[in-house]
Amino acid sequence: MTTVRLPIEYEQKLNWLSTSKKKNKSDLIKEALDMLFRNEEAEMNSYELGKEYFGKYGSGNSDLSVSYKQKIREKINAKYRAH
Repeated sequence: MTTVRLPIEYEQKLNWLSTSKKKNKSDLIKEALDMLFRNEEAEMNSYELGKEYFGKYGSGNSDLSVSYKQKIREKINAKYRAH
């Protein structure tokens, strides 16, 4: 459980919103926090979102980004040599 001290103007606005939407203050605060968390996640860059997966399933070949054309050529040649 967390307790938060709000400025009086926030408290007044929260009371007004609670009455007008017919929701309790806790639910309104939870909704606001949900929106904040979603916005923060959306602002994360692509590296931050995927960094736990980078290198997770490595092949052990550290030169694949450099030698991929050669590896493709070898596979194509091996396929057609077999026939």
